[in-house]
Amino acid sequence: MPSLRDIRRKIKSVKSIQQITKAMKMVAAARLRRAQSRIVSARPFAQKMEELVAELAARSQAQRPHPFFIPRDAPKRTLLVVSSDKGLCGAFNTNILREAVRYLRRCGLPNVRLYVVGRKGRDYFRRIGASIEKDYANFFNNLSFAQAELVTSELIASYQSPDVAGVDLLYNEFKSVVQQRVVVKTLLPLPAPASTRRLPYPDFIYEPSRKDLLEALIPRFLKAQVFRALLESNAAELGARMSAMDNSTRNASELLDSMTLRLNRTRQASITKEILEVVSGAEALR
Repeated sequence: MPSLRDIRRKIKSVKSIQQITKAMKMVAAARLRRAQSRIVSARPFAQKMEELVAELAARSQAQRPHPFFIPRDAPKRTLLVVSSDKGLCGAFNTNILREAVRYLRRCGLPNVRLYVVGRKGRDYFRRIGASIEKDYANFFNNLSFAQAELVTSELIASYQSPDVAGVDLLYNEFKSVVQQRVVVKTLLPLPAPASTRRLPYPDFIYEPSRKDLLEALIPRFLKAQVFRALLESNAAELGARMSAMDNSTRNASELLDSMTLRLNRTRQASITKEILEVVSGAEALR
């Protein structure tokens, strides 16, 4: 049976851990509010950019289509995996890495060019022996659009290789604090333009031409999509961390209650034993 000193030492340790997890939960909650506001701002812009590019592409079908709209029959694909830099966020990284492994098995490991955001994903793929083209660490400490531009330029350069059929994004989409959804989204090639018959209004007069506008908008559209994926993943990570730290804090409270009860029972048993020894000694002296 453990002594009273051992139980008190364990209680002290659990209380210290509980204070840490409670503080981490509060920090994650504060950062999550900022991340949610950024997502709310970024989603409408990304959606409107997608509609604008699709409409311009549809109205430019008579001309030579942009290379990013043309499907390819090539053996390889490029995959961007967005993980986190730190742990203690529940199943956030486990879910994303499990889906990445399924993707690699489906396409074949030699046929996938891996680009990884976050140290957790980088370390995992190194352990399993996967070749990483480029990794990006410490992005989420101060996430900005410049970082999305850097990643997008690398992905576009990879897609311009003739042996790459497409570029996919793999990230956690933020649904709520307790719910994240793993998303596999094709970034390139872009979906085929719709027919102009479906467009709600007639064509405009463009200055510069439709082709020039499309050339300028497509890179910005791709950067906006990557930036949105990074924002979604950042908010999902903070939500998962907040939920995990909340569960840890509650588990620590339950453990403290159990250990306090055990301490009281052990102390009561020790006092009872000492009383019995005193009574037995007194009886022996008579």
